[in-house]
Amino acid sequence: LGFVESSCHSRIFWMKLNKLLLQGKFFQLEINDPYSGPILLDEKLASRCGYVLSEDIWGNPVFRASVLGCHVVNEADELFSLTVNIKVSSFSNMRAAVTYTYPMYCSYSSWASREIVCEENYMEVSVKTDVPSVSNDYTVAWMSALPETQNVAYQLWQLMFVSPSGRKIITVSDAAKLGYSFNNTLYRVYLRAPYHSNESDITMVSGVDMNMVTSTSMYRQRWLLLLIDTTVSCPVDGIHFTDTTLTWTVPRIIPTLVVKESTFLSKTILMGVDDQVIVNPEEKNYLLEHNKTHIRITIPIGAEGGKLKSSVSGGIYGVIYNIDLFLEHTWTDADWQTTKYTVIKSITTPFMPQIPSITNNTLPEERLFNVALGHFLPDVSLVAITIGNVPFTLREAQHRGFKIYETPFSNTMKAFILEISFDDPYILKEYLNRNETKYTLLVNYTLSVGPEMTLYYHSAALDCVIADIELPEAVGYCDEENLYLAIPTFGLHQYWNLYLGNKLLTQHVAHINGYLAATNSTHLVLQVPLFAVGVIYEEVSFQKIRARFDVALRKVRTMETLQMFSISCSFNSSAFISKLCNQSINKKICDSILHFITISLIFSVCHPDGTITISAQMKTVPAIDMSKTKLRNSSCKPREYNEEHAFFKFHVSTCGTSVRFEGDHIIYENEISYEKETLPGQSTSTITRDPDYRLTVLCYYRAKETLVLGAFASDPSSSSPFGSGRMVPRSNIAVYRRKRQALNVVSRVSKDESFTEFYESNMAILKRPLELVFLELELKDESPDTELHLEHCWVTESLDFSSTQRRNITLNG
Repeated sequence: LGFVESSCHSRIFWMKLNKLLLQGKFFQLEINDPYSGPILLDEKLASRCGYVLSEDIWGNPVFRASVLGCHVVNEADELFSLTVNIKVSSFSNMRAAVTYTYPMYCSYSSWASREIVCEENYMEVSVKTDVPSVSNDYTVAWMSALPETQNVAYQLWQLMFVSPSGRKIITVSDAAKLGYSFNNTLYRVYLRAPYHSNESDITMVSGVDMNMVTSTSMYRQRWLLLLIDTTVSCPVDGIHFTDTTLTWTVPRIIPTLVVKESTFLSKTILMGVDDQVIVNPEEKNYLLEHNKTHIRITIPIGAEGGKLKSSVSGGIYGVIYNIDLFLEHTWTDADWQTTKYTVIKSITTPFMPQIPSITNNTLPEERLFNVALGHFLPDVSLVAITIGNVPFTLREAQHRGFKIYETPFSNTMKAFILEISFDDPYILKEYLNRNETKYTLLVNYTLSVGPEMTLYYHSAALDCVIADIELPEAVGYCDEENLYLAIPTFGLHQYWNLYLGNKLLTQHVAHINGYLAATNSTHLVLQVPLFAVGVIYEEVSFQKIRARFDVALRKVRTMETLQMFSISCSFNSSAFISKLCNQSINKKICDSILHFITISLIFSVCHPDGTITISAQMKTVPAIDMSKTKLRNSSCKPREYNEEHAFFKFHVSTCGTSVRFEGDHIIYENEISYEKETLPGQSTSTITRDPDYRLTVLCYYRAKETLVLGAFASDPSSSSPFGSGRMVPRSNIAVYRRKRQALNVVSRVSKDESFTEFYESNMAILKRPLELVFLELELKDESPDTELHLEHCWVTESLDFSSTQRRNITLNG
């Protein structure tokens, strides 16, 4: 039979079945008795009749039998045969089973005077029945048995057991009911006993627990009284494990089996694996050592001759090692001449966790992840993988373009290799720094482990950072009216975005700000009119207007600014003003954030940061001195001037600029005037030679889009994005100024333009610098002769009204 192997060693039949060749079918063993036919093998029959049926860690069935077994054909204690029926079926109830008859043969003639076999499920002792020579040595054990001999039945074998509970004499048939087996062959008598019977006892010998059955077999016939010592003792532990080795220890001298230790002489000590004697253990890294008290075998875990099996426990991968050892110790002593003591021990280690290792062999230059998962035994197979959150069978993964294969190692271990391109859609990509990308492979392996095919899952995450991003370079140019920025579209919205200040530059933002954004296959071209939102005026003078437009390149996730794209151009002031005036006559240009007011020959630019620049051409008769022109605040003089022009630059919060609301706009207003020169005269009349000159300048800002608001702002030198203010009623100041009559004046700050909900008095109000403030002042006076006129309105960070740190809201009403 191709799925069966058998042998015979040291009077033990050995038979192994290959589970794989059984093709996953069910099987049973029957012992073919030469007289009564097949008998189904079960545990009770096995221990009583000298059989062992077990499995190795791979699940392969193993059968062993003593040549003194119940159904073994014995020819003169030299030739032995046993026939086993192997029944194989596809069904668990064994119906429609196919029976294979398998005979085994064994020859054994080198019997010792006493032979003891310690198997996994039984202990067996057999002794020669030769009549020994006359001796004057009588031991205590034999003398204690003599009083019982008077009660020995005539021509009937009986067994006497001595245990801590007392002595018990029973017939052979009664002993069989207790699991014992007693019989004789042509030259021998044997007793087989199960472990841990009621008649047994546990005794520690040299630190090893021994299971012992003390018995005497008795037979009486006429003038013959036959007493045979059938005591047997076998080790039940003595196994010790470390992380790398297993050790099996057996006592060298067992007192219950050696009455006179002074006559004990050890002859041979042999070890074996499976059914083979190991002549030179050191060649296989085994260690067999002994001293006066112990015999010790040490085996490296994973050594040749044993079997490693993969397993999963609690979701953790690990291995189990098993090895079938036997120890054969032959000694002599004065009482027994020669004793052959054989112990068969199948040793299995506890579960040993083995965390799989991930080896990263990624090839950045080839943009290829290469990861090895190992090391595994041959009984582990990869059945599926999950990349990211997407599961793939091996066939699907191969079809998808992933490379998956096994790589062997010299020690019969293996690993699973996975190769995936950086550019695969299931690879995570993260833009890191200016020119680096982090590629991340998230993989979860599904493996089938061991003969049980238990599923095991192992996940891994691999990162690789490479410099494969090139930052874009923008190109800028200008025409007579516009500034242009051409920016490559590669990586736009994937790695980085464009920002105008702190606002994301989208098509909608470009449209409402008056930009024109056009995209081709490679670039985004942004057309920005000269006076559009976001244009910074680096220089405004009689000769030229120098304008700059900035766009920030920021990372998508972190908003980190990588670089600024800027275009700066100079425009001829006269030519541009002339063209602008021609296009703007009789038109209101207040629909955009920046406005140009053309009054006579004045050119006014209202900048987004609240700065106003004015270039005024003043042709009067007679001519006036342009150096003496001023704004409402007489300290605000022109920065440049000549015979016909004056150039002013000031902020909306200075120089007496007033503010008012008109619809959805904020209007800032100031006035250019001329200080007349008064000539000295002799009468009360005033003489002047200068014409009366007064020119009003207006700037319009949309209320909801204003970029600058001086009210409630913090110190201009501070970079904090928030300011704070506190509205305090000023009725007490009114009392101080107007001692004749106490006026009830109440000031409140509204939460919005509806003036229906107000902040509580004396409450700190936090406002952004660009946020509108809605202020209401009310005169609570019923006198018809009293009117309320607002002259100066300002805010300060101090509760002291005499504070000089003020932010004007209105001046001179």
